[in-house]
Formats: sequence, structure tokens, C-alpha cells
Amino acid sequence: MRVQDDFVRKLASEGKRIDGRKMDETRPIEIISRPIEKAEGSALVRIGDTQVIAGVKLSVAEPYSDRPDEGSLMAGAEFSPIASPDFEPGPPNAESIELARVIDRGIRESGAIDVKKLCIKKGEKVWMVSVDINILDNHGNLLDASALAASAALANTVFPALDKDGKVDFYAPKTKTKLPIAFKPVACTFYKVGDKMLLDPTRDEEHAATARITITTRDDGNVAAIQKGGIEGLTEEEIMYAAETSIKKGKDIRKLIK
Repeated sequence: MRVQDDFVRKLASEGKRIDGRKMDETRPIEIISRPIEKAEGSALVRIGDTQVIAGVKLSVAEPYSDRPDEGSLMAGAEFSPIASPDFEPGPPNAESIELARVIDRGIRESGAIDVKKLCIKKGEKVWMVSVDINILDNHGNLLDASALAASAALANTVFPALDKDGKVDFYAPKTKTKLPIAFKPVACTFYKVGDKMLLDPTRDEEHAATARITITTRDDGNVAAIQKGGIEGLTEEEIMYAAETSIKKGKDIRKLIK
């Protein structure tokens, strides 16, 4: 056990945090729209000192046989060793896989994209949306930063041009037609330290925690997805607190997505 863990837990028991924030207070959030010119959509998100960039690419593919008139979605995450001493080179680890799944589920379950409008020709051609997350600097709460970067990148995504054969024309200018976005999902993650629930944790707070819950909400205030982590359980009261706070905070954070 690290010495910092005891200190973080002691502060939490007193209703305090290392950086002076309230339990339900996030660090400053900044979104930079379209930092990657070649991508169909992109966004750089800073939450405190944590930095994440997301890029969106669109390609033409065959639809799934059970959904012949719907486009598809794929999300992936890359944890570069330069972003944190906790990351190692090599294939995706459990943490990066879980992060990608949380992002993917939040987008799908919220109905963020009107997938019916991604159909080019029923049973033959649809648009596939690929969201790639890259961690630039990890100072805690990668889940929320990544989810916000993905949501912001999707919101500014435009379709590429197609050639006469119905394939993406990489040399033609992109169209001005935006991706059909129905909702802008926002994730809020809470870490349980002692008997306190801390929103937007720093790395020290993550290390001191015993449980985690991420709740993704959408524009109408409905909860779209929930992901639980950690070795300890959560009470019904703690889950309800996290859900109610996520709805409230999500409304404010969503205003930053242009």
C-alpha cells in the first residue's frame, strides 16, 4: 500500500480532496475541436492535466446480415507508454480494452448515431464509423476524458466523398454533410474512497479507491450505460447518488460539445 493512499483516504473521510475540490466537482474541462485535419472528425479533451485525443474515420462496408439497413460502429483505444509510467508497450491490455468497451457501449446504448441513416444500399453498403482513442497524458479519469473526446469528435464528423464506384475518394474534399447525431453521450466516473464517492478522480485518488462506477447519460437526462469496476461493492444509495449527479453534471459538460 502506498503512503499516498492513506493520506487520500484520510482527506476523503474529512470530506476533502488533495486539490481542494468538492466531492462532486470536476477539474477544468477543455475541448479543442477538429485538431486532426485528415480525420472525418476529431477532438482533443483536457480534464485537468489529463489529455486524450479522439479521431473518427468513415469507411464503406457490408452490413451485418441481421441489420442489413444499419451502419456499424467500432471503438479502440491506445495507451502510449509516454502518457504514463503505468503503461507498457505491446498489445492492448485489460485496461485499454475495458476503456474501449465503455466508450463503445456508451455510444451504442445512448443511440448517439442514427444508424439507419448510415445505410447506403440496403444489404450491400453501409457506413462504418471507427473511433480511435489515444491517451496523451494520464493524470486520472481516462474514462470520462475518452468518452467526452469520442462524443465531441462524432459531433463534428462529416462524410467523405465517394467515387463513381461507391468507394471513399481519399483525394476529394470531404463533404459538408455531418454524421447523423441524435444524442451526445457524456460519461461521469466516480471512485469510492473510504465511504465517499469522488467524481473525476486524479491518479492518486484512483489508486486509493476500492470501487468505481461510470454512468453515461444522454441529452434527455436518461441513463444510457453503467460500468462497475473495483473489488468492493456499492450500495443502492451510492449508485443512485452517482446516477443523479451524472445527469446533472452531464447536462453542464454537454454544453461544451460544439
